[in-house]
Amino acid sequence: MMLHLADPVKLQTKKVVFEDIFNAHDSGTLEQLKELSSKRRIIEESINKSSFITEAIAREMSGGLNSHCEQDLQKLEQYLPLLENLVHHVDLVSDCQRKNRWVSDLKIRWSSSLSSPSFFNLKGPKFFQINSLRFELGMTLFLYGSMLREWALEVMSADLVESATLFRKAAGVYHYLAHDLLPYIQPLPMLITERPLEASSCMPSVMSIICLAEAQAVTIRKAEEKGNSGGLLSKLHCGITQLLDEATGMLHSVTEARKDVSARFVDFISSCKAVHELRSCKYLAEDLKIASQVGVAVGVLRRALINAQKNLPGEESWRLVFKKEIDDVTGLIRKYEHENEFVWREKIPSDDDLPLPQGKRIVSFLPYHPQRWERALVFKT
Repeated sequence: MMLHLADPVKLQTKKVVFEDIFNAHDSGTLEQLKELSSKRRIIEESINKSSFITEAIAREMSGGLNSHCEQDLQKLEQYLPLLENLVHHVDLVSDCQRKNRWVSDLKIRWSSSLSSPSFFNLKGPKFFQINSLRFELGMTLFLYGSMLREWALEVMSADLVESATLFRKAAGVYHYLAHDLLPYIQPLPMLITERPLEASSCMPSVMSIICLAEAQAVTIRKAEEKGNSGGLLSKLHCGITQLLDEATGMLHSVTEARKDVSARFVDFISSCKAVHELRSCKYLAEDLKIASQVGVAVGVLRRALINAQKNLPGEESWRLVFKKEIDDVTGLIRKYEHENEFVWREKIPSDDDLPLPQGKRIVSFLPYHPQRWERALVFKT
């Protein structure tokens, strides 16, 4: 069972009407701008939970998709290529005066789903405004990566391979966002606190690593089904802790720059790491037991249990997962201690003499390649 945080998908946005901002030169351009506004409005109503469409109609509009998450993914995949095309054509315009007028009229506003709730207004989330089409593209891609991650969780019970693939796709979207898109809006003359966390390069990088860790966790479940050795499973779980250590290091640079990072998000990463540390040590101990090193196995489990009990998460659903892992390890300790006392009579080494799990990473992100529907857009001079 995996810990899960759905917060990254809980973004909200304000209405944008592209045909009111960009003056179309011809009817074809106007229709495309209206189509862009229409597709964005559908996304906006869905994530803001302001849509009055029934589930039956939503299913029919999506071509029979039952999952709300999958329906939203379809909406995003229809909107993003049109938005990419608008960004491309606006970049081609050489008239600086026109561009400046468009920028002042854009008013792109998104909330942050990874900010501390204490920074939210009483009437709802705080909205950040950056008058940039690339900001719109960046926040939409962050939402897309988050939706892929949610869909990966939904399909996990039915198809582990598809679930791992979706997590890797999400990791690729976040990686593209951090390295290929957001750097273009970083030089804007504004304080870092005047943009949502999702629009800083560091946070998508953190999310990319989290998705890789989740992809590896799903891969481990497949390896368990195949009956792989405890030694390999221990290394794979330890590989997840190494990934999450990397994410924690990146997140630290964010928390140093601004104080509104969600404590729940920080707790999620540390809790996931603690769970996989415990699982890694459990499999390591089982491998040691097979090698007739029962005393060492007991020592590894005792140390792991002490460390785990120092990192109990605050979220109730996470605590339930934690409790099950702790109960499993506690039962294993009793079993090994009993066997050691009556059969092996091995000395239990001190912490300094106990082996540490070794890490192994076997997943990588699937690169995201933006799609652009190449349609001519002509604006008034």
